[in-house]
Amino acid sequence: MTAAFALSIDGMLCRGDRPIPGVREFMAALRARRLPFRFVTNNSAHVPAFYAVRLNRMGFGVGEKDILSSAVAAIRFLKDRRPGKTVWPIATPAVCAEIAAAGVPISTGGHRPDIVLLAFDTTVDYEKLNAGYHYLQAGAELIAIHPDDVCPTEDGYDVGIGPFIRLFEFLTGKKATAVGKPHRLMLDMAAADMGVPVADVIMVGDRLSADMHMAVDAGARSILVLSEETDRTMLEQSGMHPTWVVDSVRDLIPWLAEFR
Repeated sequence: MTAAFALSIDGMLCRGDRPIPGVREFMAALRARRLPFRFVTNNSAHVPAFYAVRLNRMGFGVGEKDILSSAVAAIRFLKDRRPGKTVWPIATPAVCAEIAAAGVPISTGGHRPDIVLLAFDTTVDYEKLNAGYHYLQAGAELIAIHPDDVCPTEDGYDVGIGPFIRLFEFLTGKKATAVGKPHRLMLDMAAADMGVPVADVIMVGDRLSADMHMAVDAGARSILVLSEETDRTMLEQSGMHPTWVVDSVRDLIPWLAEFR
């Protein structure tokens, strides 16, 4: 059976800098079988280089090209579907630098941008939010890098982008365009990066609302890894039907022998 793997990161493979038990062995098994994979993360506070360093500290042995973040997906979206449009990012300095380095024009000097781009910004403050509000009121489009309400961390969860999306939508009457999970765009991009049709991709994750929803939206197969995020009761109540359900990433290792 042919397969390429899209792997969620936060909460499924690790929590912060702490790897989930069995994940190193799972990654080693993927490589031993020469099965293609991409890490697909909604966390847009950092750039792929950051995640590569973090994952390699945990022994994953990956490169930047192996990581597709929602920030990278948003940059591709802007270049492909909003070419030449200026953006005003509510984002961390690292992500702002990544946007500029990719050739997306960033509005400066108080000029109204074409787009207010809302990312997971751990440096957000009133000035940024207020400027974004005024730009939207003046006619800018609202694009969110992803719609998650919370972001998994080593100790629990942090506030995500979702509440800020609703704030701007409520204040301006505009509807945000969201790029990251659960929308299929990131899975389509991951499939293209791996050189396979999206029907050959298996999405592996622990979040029903993001990972499993995206797989359904894209017509891809999925593996739900039960975790602190999702248990069997939540799955039954959700009405969703992942292709496979496992208790741990470790459970996938012998099962990989079925794929090529």
